[in-house]
Amino acid sequence: MMFMHNQILNKAQTLQKIKRLAYQIYEHNFGEETIIFAGIHENGKRLADRLQIDFQQICSIRTESLSLYLDKFAPQQSSISLDYDVDLLENKTILLVDDVLNTGRTLAYSLKPFLNKKIKKLQTVVLVDRGHRLFPVTADFVGYALSTTVLQHVKVVLNKEEEFGVYLY
Repeated sequence: MMFMHNQILNKAQTLQKIKRLAYQIYEHNFGEETIIFAGIHENGKRLADRLQIDFQQICSIRTESLSLYLDKFAPQQSSISLDYDVDLLENKTILLVDDVLNTGRTLAYSLKPFLNKKIKKLQTVVLVDRGHRLFPVTADFVGYALSTTVLQHVKVVLNKEEEFGVYLY
């Protein structure tokens, strides 16, 4: 069944935004030895995986990936976990990736596992920035900035070929 809302970005446009993000990440990190793509489960991880593929096609910087798990609807009450040994994060550049940045709550709480480690650099990447901040969080790399009302929602579909894209409802 097709997603029945206003499509903002189709598949080709979404993939182009992801490719452009990969180039921007490379331009800002061209001297790094290793970059870790940390995707916030689920859609942030899907985006991180696609970004990592595009990134590997344009440069020879070594990449690794991890999933970050938390309850996006109640991050302050949820435990936050990684499927990665946190000790291996020391002196690494980390890209924290999510699909949509709205209030900044998810990204703010997602920083927690990285705060007690001596990492080299932490950057944030989102496909869509809605700009309704409640937390002082910004994304270093944004695929698409979209002005919306607080009542509207943005859905990013990266796992269904026939619906692949960004939708507003």
